[in-house]
Amino acid sequence: MTLPQTMAAVEMAAPGGPEVLRLGTQPVPALGAGEVLIEVAAAGVNRPDVLQRTGKYPPPPGAPETLGLEVAGRVVAVADGVAWPKVDERVCALVAGGGYAQFAAAPAVQCLPVPAGLGDIEAAALPETFFTVWTNVFERGGLKADEYFLVHGGASGIGTTAIQLAKAFGAHVMATAGSAEKCAAIAKLGADLAVDYKRDDFVAAAKNFTGGHGIDLTLDMVGGDYFMRNIEAAAIEGRIVQIAFLRGAKVEASLDQIMRKRLTYTGSTLRPRSVAQKGAIAAQLREKVWPLLDAGRIRPLIYQTFKLADAAKAHALMESDAHIGKIVLTIKQ
Repeated sequence: MTLPQTMAAVEMAAPGGPEVLRLGTQPVPALGAGEVLIEVAAAGVNRPDVLQRTGKYPPPPGAPETLGLEVAGRVVAVADGVAWPKVDERVCALVAGGGYAQFAAAPAVQCLPVPAGLGDIEAAALPETFFTVWTNVFERGGLKADEYFLVHGGASGIGTTAIQLAKAFGAHVMATAGSAEKCAAIAKLGADLAVDYKRDDFVAAAKNFTGGHGIDLTLDMVGGDYFMRNIEAAAIEGRIVQIAFLRGAKVEASLDQIMRKRLTYTGSTLRPRSVAQKGAIAAQLREKVWPLLDAGRIRPLIYQTFKLADAAKAHALMESDAHIGKIVLTIKQ
């Protein structure tokens, strides 16, 4: 195709509420070494986008200022030396920014084929959550079959992905959510126990669920007062992986429980990691997870879609915490 020089993209003049997001015009990205240009059909909306919009999560050096960490669409150009993907292939990709636009540049190694049977909207909901869950639950957390796994925020994009992947790999899954409706939804996805954290004590529920053994691996995005409660719920030799801190980054810790239980408490962020590191995660996903998607054993849960011009409405929905699963922007109709 003959590429245009400019494109529609979501912009913000300054940090603020959802209303600062406006549709503007930007140059079509130029390709760097090892990159491909994707004509974006859909782009996922994620919590880090909200944090960036409010000024709390600036993009790493060299990343686009435009929001958006995951896209799906058709490859329309490739840099010299890129063997895959080729022009005209449908892909989804993890990007460091720039997803809320008609075109996005992505490192080729961070691209994955659109799984069989999935459309662009579902494909756009894959990269950010699947990269995050794989590296934190299976690589860093070392989840194994028959272990007890707990994920907080079970109705979020991360949570719904973690539940499905943990079940697919043979774990016993417990998840927390903030309403009966959300608990019913995550139970339908495969959670063996769904706990409404507004009504029930998840620590007591975890001890009962595991027959007193405790949780082998916890994936936490809450932080704050959950820090010590996760430790209380943990099994001997348990692991806890922190990926966000919605209730605060500063905590009070009782080190004796960490020592007595011989716990491993770790955490990570995805966006600042190198292209090579993200490419390695993509390779693991293609080998071990994409066959599950191709076979229809797991699939992303889409809650609602919005047009690119309505990105502000998508952000307002995410901030309301009413959604179950993923929110996606549609760009190409």
